[in-house]
This record gives sequence, C-alpha cells and structure tokens, in this order.
Amino acid sequence: MDVADLGLPVEVPSTALFTDQYELTMLQAAVKAGTAERRSVFEVFTRRLPDGRRYGVVAGTGRVLDAIENFRFGADVLRFLRERDVVDEETLDWLARYRFSGDVWGYPEGEVYFPGSPIMRVEGSFAECVLLETVILSILNHDSAIAAAASRMSSAAGERPLIEMGARRTHELAAVAAARAAYVAGFTTTSDLAAGFRYGIPTVGTSAHAFTLLHDNERDAFRAQVESLGRGTTLLVDTYDVTEAVRLAVEVAGPGLGAVRIDSGDLLLVAHRVRRQLDELGATGTRIIVTSDLDEYAIASLAAAPVDAYGVGTQLVTGSGHPTASMVYKLVARAESDDPGAPLVPVAKKSTGGKTSIGGRKWAARRQDAHGVAEAEVVGTGDVPAELTDRLLLVELVKGGAVVAREPLDVARDRHAAARAGLPLSATQLSRGEPVIPTEYVHDRSGN
Repeated sequence: MDVADLGLPVEVPSTALFTDQYELTMLQAAVKAGTAERRSVFEVFTRRLPDGRRYGVVAGTGRVLDAIENFRFGADVLRFLRERDVVDEETLDWLARYRFSGDVWGYPEGEVYFPGSPIMRVEGSFAECVLLETVILSILNHDSAIAAAASRMSSAAGERPLIEMGARRTHELAAVAAARAAYVAGFTTTSDLAAGFRYGIPTVGTSAHAFTLLHDNERDAFRAQVESLGRGTTLLVDTYDVTEAVRLAVEVAGPGLGAVRIDSGDLLLVAHRVRRQLDELGATGTRIIVTSDLDEYAIASLAAAPVDAYGVGTQLVTGSGHPTASMVYKLVARAESDDPGAPLVPVAKKSTGGKTSIGGRKWAARRQDAHGVAEAEVVGTGDVPAELTDRLLLVELVKGGAVVAREPLDVARDRHAAARAGLPLSATQLSRGEPVIPTEYVHDRSGN
C-alpha cells in the first residue's frame, strides 16, 4: 500500500487553516503594497538545542511535504474567512488560486542538526512562502522533539528493541505523528494502530491488567490469552504477585512462552528475579519486557539487567522534558525589486535577548576529521568551499511546487542511524553537555 495515497489522517478541508491569522493579514498588506510577489527565501532553524542536549534530529519532513500539497483554500475555507472578516475580497480571490509553486530544500529526514543549521529553506514569492510558516513549524517542532528523545532512548537501549506506546498520553493525532518520529529515530514497533495504518510501522500489543482482572483468577486469564494468541504471546505478570504469576505463566504456556511483561516495581531487581525464575522453570528463551514510565535515563540504568525490550509512553510523546525543538521560520533574503531576475539581498532581524538571526540564503555541510567523524557543522552563504562540496547536507524536496523527494520511512530510519554513528562518541552521553560539534559560519555579502 502506498501510504502517500491515503491523504490526510483526519478529515479537514485542507491544511491551509493550520496557520496563524497574521499570516493572512500580512499577505493582504503585501498584496496592497505590491510586494507580495517579491522573490523571498525563508529558513527554518533553531538558535539553540534544548538544555543539555548534544544534537537534534530532523523529523516530520515527509509530513511537511504532505501539508504543502494539501495547502488549498477551498470554498468552505474561503467562506469561513469571509464570514470572520479575516481578509478582504481581493485577498480571498488570491487565496482561491493559491498553489505553492516554489522550491523547498532541507536536511533529509533522520539527519541530525545543530544550532544554526538551515534545517529547511523555502523559496518563492513572499506571499506563497509566508503562508506556510505555521504549519511547517508545527510539524517540525513536534516531530523533531519526539525524535530527539527517541534517539537518546534508542542509543541507551543499544540492540534491545523499543516499543512506542504513548498514544493514551497525548492528543490522538499527535500520537500518530509521535509514533512516526519515534520509528525514524530507532524505535522498532508501535502500539498505535493508526500509525501502523498510516505509515506502515510494525504494530504490537497483547493485554492489559484489565484482562487479568476480568477473570476469576490469573490462571484463567493466562489460559484464555494463550489459547487465543498462542504460546508466543506476552503475559503481563505484575497484576498480583510476580513470582506466582511467572510460575503460572510457564505452567499454562509451557517453556515456549514468548515473553512476560513487568509494568511496576523496582524493575532492575524484579527483572533479575524473574530471569532467574524463568531459567529455573526451563523457560530460558522467554523474553522479559519492561514498561512503567521509562525515559532514557531509566533505560540506561537497566543496561545490565536481563531485559529484552522496553515499552515507552509518556516520556517519549512529551519529548522527555523538551516537547518542542524551538525552531523558527525567518525571512533571510529577498529580491532587490519585483523584477523576477533581481538579485537577492540578505535580511535579518536585529534585536536583543538572543533573538538575532543571520541573513542570507544558506548552505550547510558537515566537516569530518581524518577518521570520518564529524567535527563541525559549517553554515555559509555564497560559494561553497571546494573541500566541502561533497559534504553538503540540504537536498531538494520540492521543485516548482512539485514534491520530488518523497521516500519510504525506513530510508529515513536508516539515515538517522548512520548520521548518529558519524558523530563523536560523546554525542550519546546522557550527562548534560553542549552540542557535540560546533557550528561555524562562512559569510558572503551577496546573500545569493
């Protein structure tokens, strides 16, 4: 199944109203001023990583491409804007014809980024580019925050698989996006069926405590589950007494029991006891899955425990304390005049309080040391130094309004694994620290 053909995961007129009102009022003013069609370049970047994080992860790019394709002002949307008197009739006529016809370049999904990295570059007329600001930031900020947390968790887990199970801890549509971002950053499965349907992510799930409590005793619950799902199922063993539950689980399913799940208590201690008991009962191949409010630190603390897989919910879908990537969308260059061939000039906001930005249409490359390990994120305007031409990071995503870089999710997943592996070893440390490599700027006054 080509998931791209499924369209949006929710029935809405379009993505055009996933925006802020001032995008449309700016458009109206620009149309009246005659500057709406002036060639412009916007860039998405973050001025800093979340406190203590050493790298960021680009996620949501594929969803951005879907959003751009579905950014349409249909009759119902235009009627809403007219009834609310959001913009005038001239602007409504302009919106009725809206189709993004520009170009988009960006870091490919799964790539890592650092402060100042031009994660996405949107080029076209001011009018068509400014309207996309909110929806692009909404997607990238959420998905990249989840992916960053997921990457830290998957690094801490090593070769042990991770199950995404946070749907009940966030908005129902955010849950689907979170499962997607987590898969890109190293999770192996999700419990969310909508994510499996929409994006082809492998899904898993067996039973909750309610199923055990439904039955007169634990033996009956285990028997019902095994008879229905087979001996390879996962039995939840911490509803009452863990030791007794493990004994019953092996008695009912036999030594070929697939797995047991532990969802409470001192996971380190309980996992050791359960492993010893399973081995004594002959269930040496039965796996142990642990859940219960895990984050990257808890996962790391269980590295020496006889655990085979982790299930993560709340901490994942909330970005493990950092629910946004704090990305911004800024105009960095615009044409000198309305002439289609007019050269670009760099523009930038000047302010205090750490909100300054650097003007100019940027490129980015990752310089490596003699061992092939990243040593700097180089961001510049103008010509690319010859030694960096084969290390450029931005790829073409949209050309002349048409998406040209849609790819399977597994490609982004593999890309992330490779990108993270190319960073210095300290990137995966969970202790607080600065970005693992510095960002260096190379300036060119032309802004082209």
